[in-house]
Amino acid sequence: MTTTAAATAAGRDALSVPVRRLTVLYDAQCPLCTHLRNWLARQPQLVPLDLVPVGSEEARRRFPGLDHAAASEEITVVGDGGQVYRGAAAWVTCLWALAEHRPLAHRLSTPTGLRLARGAVLAAAKYRAAQRPARCGATGCTPAE
Repeated sequence: MTTTAAATAAGRDALSVPVRRLTVLYDAQCPLCTHLRNWLARQPQLVPLDLVPVGSEEARRRFPGLDHAAASEEITVVGDGGQVYRGAAAWVTCLWALAEHRPLAHRLSTPTGLRLARGAVLAAAKYRAAQRPARCGATGCTPAE
């Protein structure tokens, strides 16, 4: 899915229109991912979050042009204008959508903050791999079926 093509199809310019809704693709088979999914669901949201298992029929229906194998390797967030965020940028985007965590997201969006966010995402990925060694490897985890 290219950002421009998705935005054009929706009649919106993904680079200049405000994000009105985000879809967070998460691994429903991963305890850490489901914990974070549940935490996100409980938070007051400034931008609505749709929490959808990665690789699910729903995810494939919503985003037919998305590389779902790549999305299963790291957190992926898709904006309603076709924006695709992965890894640390995806996590910062999730925090930006939350009422109580938007100031933190702004701090993490700086070059220094993004390095910190990247480190947190890498630590989470290592934890995730350690919890599920049979399904996770060097290229990430297999998507939920």
